[in-house]
Amino acid sequence: MTPERTRSLLIVEDDLALQKQIKWSLDRFESSTANDRESALLQLRRSNPAVVTMDLGLPPDADSVSEGFRLLEQIIAFDPNIKVIVLTGQNDQANALRAVAMGAYDFFAKPFEPELLNLTIERAFRLFELQSENRRLQELHQPDALSALMTRDPQMMRICRTIEKVASSNATVMLLGESGTGKEVLARGLHQASSRRGEKFVAINCAAIPENLIESELFGYEKGAFTGAAKMTLGKIETANGGTLMLDEIGDLPFQLQAKLLRFLQERVIERVGGRTEIPVDVRIVCATHQDLKALSKESRFREDLYYRLAEIVIDIPPLRARIGDAALLAHAFVRRFAQEQNRSLMTLSEEAVRAIELHPWPGNIRELENCIKRATIMADGNQITSQDVGLKTSDVDEVDSSLDLRLIREAAEKRAIIAALGRVNGNMVKAADLLGVSRPTLYDLMHRLGLK
Repeated sequence: MTPERTRSLLIVEDDLALQKQIKWSLDRFESSTANDRESALLQLRRSNPAVVTMDLGLPPDADSVSEGFRLLEQIIAFDPNIKVIVLTGQNDQANALRAVAMGAYDFFAKPFEPELLNLTIERAFRLFELQSENRRLQELHQPDALSALMTRDPQMMRICRTIEKVASSNATVMLLGESGTGKEVLARGLHQASSRRGEKFVAINCAAIPENLIESELFGYEKGAFTGAAKMTLGKIETANGGTLMLDEIGDLPFQLQAKLLRFLQERVIERVGGRTEIPVDVRIVCATHQDLKALSKESRFREDLYYRLAEIVIDIPPLRARIGDAALLAHAFVRRFAQEQNRSLMTLSEEAVRAIELHPWPGNIRELENCIKRATIMADGNQITSQDVGLKTSDVDEVDSSLDLRLIREAAEKRAIIAALGRVNGNMVKAADLLGVSRPTLYDLMHRLGLK
C-alpha cells in the first residue's frame, strides 16, 4: 500500500459551509470533497482514499438516508478495506447502527468536536495502515498459486493466465490432456488462486475405485446402508464442502452414477447412500480426463447433459512434447530435487543428456520425465548425468512448417531456438548467448522483440 493512500481522506457532505468547516478542521490530512453520491464515486476512483467521512442525507433527497446508504454500499463494494465514518444527527442512532452493520468503521454525531473527530480519523488511518501491512506480509509468505508449475512454453503461459482469470468464479472447470501432463497441479493451482483457498482441496480418481464402491466414496453412506456400514461416513463431495473437489478421470465414471452427479450439479444437494435427507453442499467442481468425452457421449457411454454441465470452462493442456523448452527446464529442476533427496549435491546434466531429453517424445509426459530423472540421479556414477544414465537415444528430428512467410518462419525459429537454449542451460543468459552465437545484449534485444521474458 502506498504511503500517499494511507493519509488520503474523502469528505462527503452536501452542506458546503459544513464541508469547508470539516475540511478546515481536518487540515492535517490530504482531503478531497464531494457533495453527492456521483461526485463521491468519482473522487473515490481518483484519490483512492483510505478513510471516508460521509453524511447519510445526500441529494437529490437530503431529508432521506436512502442515497447515503446506497453510497455506503458502493464504497464497501469498491474496497472493503476503506474505513467509512458516518456523520449523523443527534437523534439518528438507529441509522448509525445500521451503517456500522453494513460495514462502516464508526459513526460520529453532529455537531462534532473537531478534536474528537480528528482522533477518530487518526485511529481509522492507523488501523488501515496496520491491516495493509498485515496483508503485505501475508502475501510475502504466501506462495504463488501456480508456483508448482514450471514452464517457459507460450501455450502453458496462456493456460496459467486462464487459470488465474477463472479462479475467482465458481464455474466448473474441465481439464483435458494426456496422462501425466499436470492436470492435478493446475487443479490445485486453481483452488489456491480462488477464494476457497482456506478450505479443503479433495481429489478422487474415478478410474481407481471399483464400480460398486464409487457411489459411497462420492456421496457417503448412512449407518446400516449395506453390509459393513457400521457408522455414518461422509463422501468426498461432502468432505470438500466449502472447498474444491477434483474428479480425476471423469470419463471412467459409471454411466448409472452420472445421473446422480448431474442432479448434484444442478441442485447442489446430495443424498447419502441409504439416506433420505437432502444435504446442501457448496463445493467447486474441477474435473479432468484424457478421454474424448464428446465421442463417448455419441457412443452413449457418457451423458451429453452432464458433459455440458461439467464443461463450463474447458482447458486443453498440451503434452510435454509440444511444450517448447519445457522438457529441459523440468529435467534440470528434477535433478536438483532428487540430488538433494539422495544427498548428492552439484549434480548436473551433460549436454548429450539434455539433447536426448529434448528429442524424446515423452509419451508419459512429465510423470515419465520425473521417473526417468529420478532413476538417472540414483544410477549415475559421478556428479554428471549422461545420456546413458537417462537411457534415451538421440535422433534427428525434422520439423516442417506449413507457413511460407519468411518473416514469420524466421521469428518462430528464433523463438524456438532461444527457448530451447534457455532450457538447455537452465536459464543462464551468458551460456544461452554463447550457445546461440550472439552477444548477451543481442539476446536480450531478441527476447524483448519476440515477447519472451
